This record gives sequence, structure tokens and C-alpha cells, in this order.
Amino acid sequence: MEKREFARRRKRLMNMIDVGGIAIQPTAPERVRNRDVFYPHRPDSDFFYLTGFPEPEAIAVIVPDRPQGEFLLFCRERDPEAETWHGRRAGLDGACEFYGADDAFPISDLDDILPGLLENKERIYYTMGRYPEFDQRLVGWITRVNDKGRSGIHAPDQFVSLGHVLHESRLFKSHQEIKAMRRAASIAADAHRRAMSVCRPGMFEYQIEAELLHTFMQQGARSPAYPSIVGSGANSCILHYVENQDQLKDGDLLLIDAGAEYDCYASDITRTFPINGNFSKEQAAVYEVVLEAQLAAIAEVQPGNTWNMPHEAAVEVITRGLVGLGILKGRVAKLIREELYRPYYMHKTGHWLGMDVHDVGDYKIIDEWRTFEAGMVTTVEPGLYLSPTIRGLAKRWWNIGIRIEDDVLVTKTGHEVLSANAPKLIDDIESLMHQDRAA
Repeated sequence: MEKREFARRRKRLMNMIDVGGIAIQPTAPERVRNRDVFYPHRPDSDFFYLTGFPEPEAIAVIVPDRPQGEFLLFCRERDPEAETWHGRRAGLDGACEFYGADDAFPISDLDDILPGLLENKERIYYTMGRYPEFDQRLVGWITRVNDKGRSGIHAPDQFVSLGHVLHESRLFKSHQEIKAMRRAASIAADAHRRAMSVCRPGMFEYQIEAELLHTFMQQGARSPAYPSIVGSGANSCILHYVENQDQLKDGDLLLIDAGAEYDCYASDITRTFPINGNFSKEQAAVYEVVLEAQLAAIAEVQPGNTWNMPHEAAVEVITRGLVGLGILKGRVAKLIREELYRPYYMHKTGHWLGMDVHDVGDYKIIDEWRTFEAGMVTTVEPGLYLSPTIRGLAKRWWNIGIRIEDDVLVTKTGHEVLSANAPKLIDDIESLMHQDRAA
């Protein structure tokens, strides 16, 4: 992502908060995995959206029209000994040169400097509740400033959620963001193709997960966007199954929900396919219902349509399909009204996608479903989960769990399926799997 992209975002935020406001955004703290081992650091999405700064222990402060500099970055100083052990740091000079800060200060000086920046400001833009320890520090700084009241100094008396302001901007992707998301989707689509190619009865779910991660990292996505779901057989009916430990059995389906994170932008793709390369009659019948529902839902992703229209389209197709399979009985309209499809399809058909896999942005505005606009990105992911735990379900349908998910960009004239390179037609899936078995 180019430096000027982050500068544009900060400028847009400054225009919104205007003179008299101050915005404060910390990055995510480092998290302990076990004992003295940390998880790999991933910046807070709002912080990275504004700065592009990847290091831990950093705070962004934005003060419109401050003569000495509007964008301040508190970060770690250069330290040759620490960098020998733990890697290079940008330092204060690097924060300005490479990340566009107008001025940079040592993170260790935060308690000394930040209270002064709060003096005589009217509004503070900050998201309370995300980092409780930082919340307490901020309240302490405000108290210190208020204690100077006799000197004519006051602290901000208005709190505005920075997240609410930023998240509306994050909902609409720029050209550079869309470029990153296309790349993330392309990498993930290749990973799904790889999984189909190598899949054989007798393998383990974690071996398929390893193929996904290999493809991600080989193509520059250093991390999955979320823990990969690799669920075979009965596990395909568990929506967020992540144990990925069972052996793949001949005749079962394998459901993979896996996306790559590229340059802090997520992809989110689900494909379901037969472990032995051939859909059974029952599996194919259920799969075609889900595929028809997904295609109907994607068709509703159009500027001017509302957020819930893809879900409504999917529910109608799925309910009609369940009647056609003999699993449900009755009039489709009545079944939908009474939500009798829900034991088989219990979730919504999509969610916003961006820097977070379940990305920010309101779904309703004043109790009305939001309208799609160009630049939004949503997933479309209907499914059917035919678990033996569903009362009265015929045995021939047991353990058929199918979800098909794509990443869809709203364009000015329609939509673009970013993840289109991942096969989802039955003939295409079986052809790919047979081809690699014959090789």
C-alpha cells in the first residue's frame, strides 16, 4: 500500500474531526501465546488503516491544524541490542520518513507528552472498550488536565467513538484496497484448487490445512485471515469447526472455509467437494440447491439493492430446494414465514469483508437495511447442514454439510466476484480432482 494512500485516509479523518478535536488510536498489544512466547504481532486494523505502521507499542495521534505537526506517532526508539535479538525497528526517524508522521516521540514518553496534547481540546475521538488498560490511562490523562482548571486549562468534554467515524470510511474500498483484496482472493482461490488437487481418502484434515497454508505463504500471504476450517464428514455440519484432526473417509464431503490475509486485507472463501473426487447422488442434489441459492444471492449484489436482499433470495431457493428434496413439506412461502428452514440453514448469507474478515460497517441505518454502494465488499455464503441431530432427517442425508462462499465487490454497474478462480460447479470440481489423480 502506497504511503500517500494512508495520508489520504488521515486527511479525510482530519476533515471530519476538524479543529478542536483530537483523535487517538493505539495499535494492538502483543499477546502471550505461552510463557515467554508471543503470538506474531498483527496491528490493530483501525491503527494500520491510518498509519501503515506494522510495529507493536505504537500510538497514532491526529490533531488537525496543529502548527508543529498534525500526525504524531509514538513508537519504540531504535535500539541496536534489542534489534539484534528481536528484529529491526523504524525508530523515530523512520516513523517520519517511511510512514509519513509529522513528528514522532518515544513510546516511553507517552505519559509526559499526551496530556499536553489534550489541553483545551473540545472533543476526543477514541474507541472506548477495545483496550481496557489504555482506557484507564486515557482517563488518567484527562483527570490530570482537568486538575489544571484554575489555570484556565480544560480537557475535552466530548467523547466521540473514533471507530464509528473510521468504520464508515473503511466500508468503502479505494482502488488500492480493492487491488489488495483481489490479490488476497486470488491467493486463497489457488489454495482451494490445491486442496482439491491433493485430497485423497486416508489423509488427515490437518494435512489439507497444511496445503492451504503452504500456498498462502508461498504467494506472499504470511498469515491466514482466520483459522482455517477443514471439516470432513460430520465435521462439515459444524459451522466453525477448527480442530482439523480427523482422517478423511472415502465417500464423505470435505468443507473448507479458508482465506488469506494479504497486506492486512482478508479473503474468505468456502468450497465443498467429495474426498474421493465424485459426488454421490444425494451429495450432488444438495450441492446444486446451495449453488443455485448462492448464484441467486450474488445476482442481488447490485448498487441500489439492500443488504438483506441476497439473504432473502438464498432463503427462498434453499427452502424450495428442501421441499424438492423431500426434507421439508408444505408451501414455500409459509415455510419461509415460519422459518422452518433454520434447522438446516441457520446463519445469514454474508458479511462485510475488508481488513477484518468480519469487517466493520453498519448493516442497518435507522432500522432500515443498508443499500449497496460501489466500493463495498461482501461475502455471499449460503449453506445446508444436514446433521443426524436434526429430528426426523432421513439417514441418506446425514453428514452432508455444504457451504459455498465467494467475495463480491459492489461496482458502479453491478458486481465483481473476486474469488471466481476457485471452482464451484460440480463438473469443474470433479474434472480438476480427476485430472490430478490421473497425473
